[in-house]
Order: sequence, then structure tokens, then C-alpha cells
Amino acid sequence: MNNTLPVSLCLSETDIQHTREQLLNYFHATYDEYESLFTLLATTESFYQKPIALRHPLIFYYGHTATFFINKLLLAGLADERINPDMESMFAVGVDEMSWDDLDDTHYHWPDVADVRAYRAQVRQLVDHIIRTAPLSLPINWANPFWAVVMGIEHERIHLETSSVLIRQHQLSLVKDSPDWPVCEISGNAPDNELTQVPAGSVCLGKAYDDPIYGWDNEYGQHKAEVDEFLASTYLVSNQEFLCFVEAQGYQTQAYWEQEGWAWREYAQANCPEFWGTTENGWKLRLMTREIPLPMNWPAEVNYHEAKAFCNWKAKQLNQPVRLPTEDEWHRILAHSNYQHLLTDQPDKANLHLHHWASSCPVDYFRHGDFYDVAGNVWQWTETPTYPYEGFDVHPLYDDFTTPTFDDQHNLMKGGSWISTGNEALPWSRYAFRRHFFQHAGFRYVVGGDIPEQAVSHYETDKLLSEYAEFHYGDSYFGVANFHQTLTTLARQVMSGRQTRHALDLGCSVGRASFELARDFEQVTGIDFSARFIDLANQFRNSGILRYSLVDEGELVVLRERTLAALGLDQTASRVTFLQGDACNLKPHYRGYDLVLAANLIDRLYSPQQLLTTFYQRINPNGILIIASPYTWLEEHTRKHEWIGGFKKDGENFTTLDGLKMILSPHFRLLQTPDPVPFVIRETSHKFQHTLSEVTIWERKTSL
Repeated sequence: MNNTLPVSLCLSETDIQHTREQLLNYFHATYDEYESLFTLLATTESFYQKPIALRHPLIFYYGHTATFFINKLLLAGLADERINPDMESMFAVGVDEMSWDDLDDTHYHWPDVADVRAYRAQVRQLVDHIIRTAPLSLPINWANPFWAVVMGIEHERIHLETSSVLIRQHQLSLVKDSPDWPVCEISGNAPDNELTQVPAGSVCLGKAYDDPIYGWDNEYGQHKAEVDEFLASTYLVSNQEFLCFVEAQGYQTQAYWEQEGWAWREYAQANCPEFWGTTENGWKLRLMTREIPLPMNWPAEVNYHEAKAFCNWKAKQLNQPVRLPTEDEWHRILAHSNYQHLLTDQPDKANLHLHHWASSCPVDYFRHGDFYDVAGNVWQWTETPTYPYEGFDVHPLYDDFTTPTFDDQHNLMKGGSWISTGNEALPWSRYAFRRHFFQHAGFRYVVGGDIPEQAVSHYETDKLLSEYAEFHYGDSYFGVANFHQTLTTLARQVMSGRQTRHALDLGCSVGRASFELARDFEQVTGIDFSARFIDLANQFRNSGILRYSLVDEGELVVLRERTLAALGLDQTASRVTFLQGDACNLKPHYRGYDLVLAANLIDRLYSPQQLLTTFYQRINPNGILIIASPYTWLEEHTRKHEWIGGFKKDGENFTTLDGLKMILSPHFRLLQTPDPVPFVIRETSHKFQHTLSEVTIWERKTSL
């Protein structure tokens, strides 16, 4: 264990040679520490036998971090060719833990340890050469090619920790002690946990893109929130405190577990924390390379499900709500404490950075103001599923670092553990794991109050919904203006001098035209038959943020984030109401509109005539009806006898415009010549639909 392992680098220096020296030191110290960790494996078999079924054997992780350097340096243009294409294919992917019901049974022919060690040495030599000689401009920021170098180093530091957990899960016969990895010798009874009040306050999170310290993509952007006062446990939950839950048959009582957590417990047949065991003399604790009597005053190390079950049990004991803190509340605890994160290489006043031990330590050893272990010792589970801050963007060199976790199945952990170094040890870092997964992680709890509303983390991945989200709110393609803005501009022109109290956007899809109409109308109702479309529109209205993924090619996707504010629609969104409804069978109270817009709707209805013949009942005298349609009649949507045009009648062509005139003329007058309006729908980065929609504008007659 290297007690002088350097902490995070400052990337905004102006001295190029000094920066190169700092990078070299940071790189080699990290590489050496990773090599040192793997000396804890006792035999060759230790590299190839899986510690747990849900992960690869350790030979994969030994080679993976070196391959990561090569892949990112190639993308950044700092390397010209691969060192070992076979290894770099084998070690490239497959890191994220799998679900217990989705095991990976792939059989790999892993290379010899000596060959992987030689490969790592070649990578070390290449990275060293690049740091020393490649053209370097300062500062090293998000767009700088040297960002890939820092990314590789920080990535290896992440795997220093995750690999240490796998070593801890190995059979004891496959690992060995080392004086370089000393264990804390302090143990005893735990203090009684207390509750400390955290005053209400604001949190303002998110890094600027010119921040001088390296960050992963999910740290950038901006998040602001007001947090009410709350009570939190002064100490992390100790083994002694958690033992009360175990002895109360907590693992056997389904009522304490969330549904997902109980499913995991049933699968794992867990009766105590992962790293606990029993002997004739009582409980024991598994560390990386040895077992020791369970230190009652060390933090309990559990997954999210176990932490949550403990909270539910504790709530029964206290007769008060008990839960985990949210990410925002953790930051309020941090602000209330006197803990200052470390940006120098002096030993930290927390069990972090490998500055003290290769294990946890007592929960009352490191005091931070009114709390203990605000950071360090073990990670702290939160109630918050990981989500992107507003303004989030993926880095082009690593576009799947965080986005696979935006699935409401990965919860954030805060604070770092005894082996967290570099970026991991910083308070603004945002790491998340699946809730059944084990890290060196524990928890503290919050008493009283419901879980505050959580931020939306989901990126819409449904192909149809994502395409329509892009059609409504996304980029313009081939110089074609946004279709919905074009229609509402026409509406604005025709409504000049007319009453603009209430508009109906019928067949509103995901809602862009409804929002645009609200610029001019006091109230807008958007109605669509699809509950999925309406849900998406309401989500955007309520949160102001819309995130979705688009197919790039094959399995590759690109991510989009849109905000009402950026579109200039945030000030009027409160005037819009989105509802599900059947256009052919609208409820009677949908009436009294000054404008009705029906865009790309009539040729998708099962009975368009049923709608068209009743439009006059919905619209005020002198009110306006705008119909846009490409007239693409298909029997899969509308039975042929229900078509209102696009066929022969009495031996002559009968167009949809002919049908519209015939149906609407008793109650409406056509105001102007039909106008074709183009639109483009993106399917992939190489495939687009280009369509012309014919727009007709009708005015309801004052006398029928």
C-alpha cells in the first residue's frame, strides 16, 4: 500500500514541463498500486477462478485497465496502432456487474498471467512515452487529447477499488497477506448511535466544464435544490447496530424488505451481510486477505437492499419513518460538517486515499464536526437513483461511462471508502451500482419525513417515442424548419385580431405544438390517443427536461437532452394541459375552442368522417380549424370504406381535399389555398423520412 499515492491533479497549470512531471508521477504511482494489489493473489488459479458468478475472473480486470488506455489513446489520436489486438478485444468490455437472473456463461480462453503482465508493461511504456513527448497544450480540459491520459489513470483507480472487492470475495486459499496492505487493529464496542439535526439549506451541485480537477461526465451540469431540515445518524451504522437487525430475524422477515430486495434475498439465501461469517467463537469478518473477529465498532458493509431493510426494521423500533439519505441530503450533511476534501498529498483526516489502512476502522475514529465519517471508511448508500444533472453531456471518448446506469436500477453512493483515491475520493464524485451489488459500502440513516421527490433519471429508449421526441423538439435536418413551429406560426398569423382564449391540439403526440400555441393562447389542451405520448408530454411539462436516446447505427445510440427553458417555452407551459382521448369519440365538454389544430391526424383515425362532421360543435363561431395531413391512407389505420379521399368516385379521382370540402363546407369556409409543409423524421443517423403535409385552414361560419 502506497501511503503517498498522489491525490487528484490540478489540470489548469501553465507550466507544460511541470504538468508532464505531475502526470508521469500520477500515472506510475497508480499503475504500481494496481500491480501491488494483484500481488495479493496467492496462486495462478487465483486469476482464473471467478470470485463471484456475476463478474469475470480477476485476469480480466488485470488486463482491462491497460486495454482501456489503448482504446482511449487511439480515439484521442495520441496512439497510432494497437499493441495486442487479441487482448484488446478480450479485455475491452464486460465490466458492469450482471443481474443475478442474467448470468454470463460465456467461456473465455484467457491468456497466461505472464503474457498479460508483459502486455501491461508494454502499455506502461507507451503511456510514459506519450506523456513525455506528445504535443501538449494547457490547460488539460474536456476537449484536450490529454484528457484521455487522465481518464485512463482515473479509470485504473476505480478498478483498484472494484478489484479489491473481488479479492475480498475470493476463497481465502487463493489470496495472501502482504505488509504493504496493513489492516486496522483497532476494535471494540460501538458507540450508541445518535441523531444529529441538519438545518434546512440549499444545495448547488455540478461542475463547470473549465473546472481544474478531472471529472466524469455525470459530475458536470447543474443541479439546485432546497432541502428541509432532517435528522441523520451521527455515526455510520456499525456492525453492532446491524447485528440487532440480524438477531431480530430481519433477513427472514419479508415485511422489512422492498420487493426487489426480497427477490434478491431469496435468490442469494442471505442471512447476514456478505462479509460476515460464523465460528465457534462467534461472528467473524472477512477482509481482503484474512478473517478477523467481527469488530463491533466498524461500519456494517451491506448492499442497498440490506440497508433499506434495516431502515424499515428500525422504523418499527422507533415508530418513525427511517430511510437512507438522498444525494442532496448527503451534501447537506457534508456542508454542516467541518470536513474539507483533500487536494494535497498529506494524510487525510478521513479513512480515504489508502492513507491509513487497507480496511475499515471504527465508526467513531474520524470526527467531522457533529458527524463521523462524512467521507471515507466505507461508501454510503443513498436513496437516489443516479440521474444526469441539467446540461449533462457524454464525453466522446467514453460515451457509455454513465448512461447505462440511467435506468433507475443503479443507486448513488457517496463519500468514498478506505481504498477510494483520486476522483473517487472527492465529494462531488457520483458513483452508482446496482442495488444488489457489494462494494466497501455501508450507510447512515435519516429519521422522519418522506423521501423527497427524486430527479428523473430515465432516458427514453422506446424507438418510436424517441423519434417523435426528436421530431418535435430536436434538430432540424436538411434545412427543413420544425414542422410544429411552422404550423403554429401559421396559426398565429390567421388568429391575428381574433379571440385567443382556448386552443385544442388534437392528436398532439408529444406536445410541441401545444407548448407553442400557449405563447398566444390563455389555455391550450393537448389530446392524443396514445398514453405513452401523453406521458412523455406531461413529463416534459412537469420537469422541464426531456431526455431520450436515438439510434445512430446498429446498437449504437446518441443521447439528447432538451429543456423547455432552452426552447423558450418554460414561461407558458403552465397554460398547457395534456390528456388522453379518442379523437373520434371526444367527450362533449371538449368545446368552445377558438382554434383547433389537427396535425397529421386524419389519415391515422379509424373513422375520420366521424370527427370531421362534429368539428363544428367544438369550435366557436369565427373560430379556426387547421388540418395538416400527408393523406397517406393505409388500411392498417383506416378501413378503406372510411377513407375520405384517395380513391376513384364515379370513375373520377376523388382526393382528400375533395372529401374535406364535402364534409366541412356546411359549417366551414376554406380561407386560403392549401399549402404543402415539409417535415423530416429521423430514424437513424443515415435514414430520414421526408414528407409533405398539406395544410388547409378553415373558418367556422357564424350562421349554420
